[in-house]
Amino acid sequence: MSARRLPHGGSEIDRSRPLKFTFDGRTVEGFGGDTIASALLASGQRIVGRSFKYHRPRGIWGAGVEEPNALLDVERDGRRTPNARATTEPVRDGLVARSVNAAPSAEQDRNAFLDRFSRFIPAAFYYKTFMWPDWHLFEPRIRAMAGLGAVDPAWAQDRSADQINRHCDVLVVGAGPAGLATAASAAAAGHSVLVVDDQSRPGGSLRHRAGEIDGRPGAQWAAETVAALEKAGLVLLSNTTAFGIYDHNLVALNQRHDDGRPDTLWRVRPKRIVLATGAIERPLPFANNDLPGILSADAALQYLKRHAVLAGERIVVATNNDRAYEAASVMAEAGAEVTLVDVRPAASADAGKARMLSGRAVVAAHGRNAVEGVTLDDGTRLSADCVLVSGGWTPSVHLYSQAKGKLAWRDDLAAFVPGAEVEGIGTSGALAGAISLSKVLESGVAALGPLAAKSKASPAPKSTGVEASLNTSAAWPKPKAKGRVWIDYQNDVTAKDVELAARENFVSVEHLKRYTTLGMATDQGKTSNLNGLALLAEATGRSIPDVGTTTYRPPFTPVPFTSLVGARRKSLLAPVRRLPLDTVHRAQGASFREYGGWLRPAYYGGTGSGSAAAIQDEARRARQSVALFDGSTLGKIEVIGPRAAEFVDFIYYNTMSTLKPGRCRYGFMLSENGVVFDDGILVRLDEHRFVVSCSSSHVAAVHARLEEWRQDRFGRDAVYIHNATAQYATLTVSGPNAKVLLEALDLGASLDDASLPHMAITNDRFGGEEVRIARVSFTGDRSYEVSIRADRAEALWARMQQEGRALEAVTIGLEALMILRAEKGYIVIGKDTDGATMPHDLGVAGPRQKRVTEFVGRRSLFTEEGTRSDRKQLVGLAVAEGEAPLGIGAHGIERRGGAKRSLGYVTSSYFSPTLGRPIALGLIEQGASRHGEVIDIQHLGMLRRATITAPCAFDPAGDRLNG
Repeated sequence: MSARRLPHGGSEIDRSRPLKFTFDGRTVEGFGGDTIASALLASGQRIVGRSFKYHRPRGIWGAGVEEPNALLDVERDGRRTPNARATTEPVRDGLVARSVNAAPSAEQDRNAFLDRFSRFIPAAFYYKTFMWPDWHLFEPRIRAMAGLGAVDPAWAQDRSADQINRHCDVLVVGAGPAGLATAASAAAAGHSVLVVDDQSRPGGSLRHRAGEIDGRPGAQWAAETVAALEKAGLVLLSNTTAFGIYDHNLVALNQRHDDGRPDTLWRVRPKRIVLATGAIERPLPFANNDLPGILSADAALQYLKRHAVLAGERIVVATNNDRAYEAASVMAEAGAEVTLVDVRPAASADAGKARMLSGRAVVAAHGRNAVEGVTLDDGTRLSADCVLVSGGWTPSVHLYSQAKGKLAWRDDLAAFVPGAEVEGIGTSGALAGAISLSKVLESGVAALGPLAAKSKASPAPKSTGVEASLNTSAAWPKPKAKGRVWIDYQNDVTAKDVELAARENFVSVEHLKRYTTLGMATDQGKTSNLNGLALLAEATGRSIPDVGTTTYRPPFTPVPFTSLVGARRKSLLAPVRRLPLDTVHRAQGASFREYGGWLRPAYYGGTGSGSAAAIQDEARRARQSVALFDGSTLGKIEVIGPRAAEFVDFIYYNTMSTLKPGRCRYGFMLSENGVVFDDGILVRLDEHRFVVSCSSSHVAAVHARLEEWRQDRFGRDAVYIHNATAQYATLTVSGPNAKVLLEALDLGASLDDASLPHMAITNDRFGGEEVRIARVSFTGDRSYEVSIRADRAEALWARMQQEGRALEAVTIGLEALMILRAEKGYIVIGKDTDGATMPHDLGVAGPRQKRVTEFVGRRSLFTEEGTRSDRKQLVGLAVAEGEAPLGIGAHGIERRGGAKRSLGYVTSSYFSPTLGRPIALGLIEQGASRHGEVIDIQHLGMLRRATITAPCAFDPAGDRLNG
């Protein structure tokens, strides 16, 4: 390969700005506007990487995101980016580039010997070879050899990536002729337009191919159109890839920056998406078609026109369509000796000065570390230092398919194109199968769909010059071809691998992908998919449409984690959430700990070894008189609307619609698999308004879940969800003297049991502010939760403490509360439950047995798993007098045949100062029917004994609720 830089030309390089960088330690020169790939080609660099599996030498194939070979680790300004594509990475002075999957360099890779053993390591060989005696013996070494690129262990993020949300009328993906025609038409109709393109400049194929629009050269028309559109307010994002289309036509964009800033993530919600993503040139199948020096014909044309790089001196152009003729003609005009080999018997386009060989096909390429020649199907051998191939064009349907679009096969294109229209999405240009510039421009306007129909959209620009044609004659890989015909360059998949998969009955295209790795990784089938599908079709006696395509998944190209993370790092990843009375508690000597994302008082007073005594003292005094506790973190999510009662019935395991206004009910929310997701109190304020008081750590998750199910089954006119947790502080008064203290606050409420029974609410006022009093209890004693505006809570808290002094009130932290609730057998979700706990495991089986209406998780409660007789159930665990508390996480065990088996484990364990002994809760197999049984408990190598009891260890009759 004798690629070189021409002394003139190159529309996108600045020869006044020479630059230097290194590749594998060698200095390479380039110019401003060069990509690493164009500069490497200009310097004559043949090998830029090694293949993934066999470590074969690989050269540059493409000129954009389709590049499968030239992946580099790039270091700039002390920051390394792994697996950057040389074809999209701009050259910067002082940049350091290293080939991946090669040691010590791409030219001198010590693992190149693996290619000699290729016959022994075909597709899926590791599934068969390394199963005996144990896969884990081989796994470390295999994993060490796998993967591409190197992560910098010293890397540290020094700034956050920006994330931008945007709405617009029309989002155009692709700034080629079709995309610009769409944008111009939409802007003329008065629509707000956002255009994104993954290249550094708009124009697409107009930047390197012949074309004339409205009497102007294509590149000039593109530049003038963009300038006019930007003047009119259109936003154009270059170097920006639309990498995914998600639910409700949310489009995710990754914008790259040249100034060292992290990539920007855009979330765009347009009324109409127009995909003008173009098409990618396919390789031709012949033996050794992966040698360095074999390039896409269109890529070579781009390098010549944009960067003044001639890919070779003796060039063979192999094609099955008309589009390669322009490349052959331009290469010949640039001074190369060009032979055009066309599989079609008669030429239908002008090859200029290139030598023509019609009706012939390349069957093999020759050379060791680079192509040196080719052999034709008639035995003719042609000398060549560069082979340009064009096996047809594959429309870039990835985004359309991500939007659930169905593809249609077109024989005239030998390709899949978008089929039925997806709501809110139009397609244009080469993606839609348009070939001539006239059709491309027309399709751009038509893609606006209803927006164009309802507007005074301007007419499409007209092609006034040469028109492109395609006239493809399919040239698919054939079974039993001689030599090694490469289908997927990036993943080292050959035609023989595909045939092997078919022989072993992996005839589903999805199975083929996983068996051979065809179309996986960052390539996502851009260059390989269609050739692989065609070969599978031939091998299994089916048509290509019958074989179908694999599932195209986002991202279309790799997206840096920094872009996805944005500002969500360090303290912004999990922001410290503080109580409205945080400073007050600190002033009163509270020691804080993190609970479910909240910084809350754990206890007051004692420090160090004295903290345990302080916690015990708080729990003891809470049972004797009255305790004050800040429960502001409890969820306060309002469910409002005419169908709110129906909605909460569906969300909760318990029937909630029968709840009367002014009353509360305890209930469970389940996941779809029937597992307990959260528990808490539901308050009914009036006929159409409820308050979900969920666990403190689950507020965000419950809110999201409520909103998800509302969107799934109910409209906003039926149910509205409002998270009011942060708006209110909730201050709890609990204990034998709770009623006395609350009466002293002069709230104006009647607190007698008839007016305010357990599980009821009332609304009153404090200092002119409305308060809601809920008589609910998490301690088992008479308790009241008083909710007030968060910014008015300090005065109420101070008054509570003032009135409490005469009653010897105690302020308690969360650690004492945990003791109090455990004495009563009250659970904490996620602590006393696990990812398999269902409500009947907790002793709440009534709704499961009696409810006939649907609710989330209902059917899962009756699965084989849900009805097992040996399920783990909530129990209490008691130890002998004088023994220490059981360790949390300790396992209950039984012995079978000398082996130990876990029966379950301890979930909560404390010393109860009120009972004067340890208490514990646990999940034990068939625990509900084993009360009184003594089992072995093992923890950290120690074996103890415990008696299974009922979960409630204190006041089982519940007398203290009304005491």
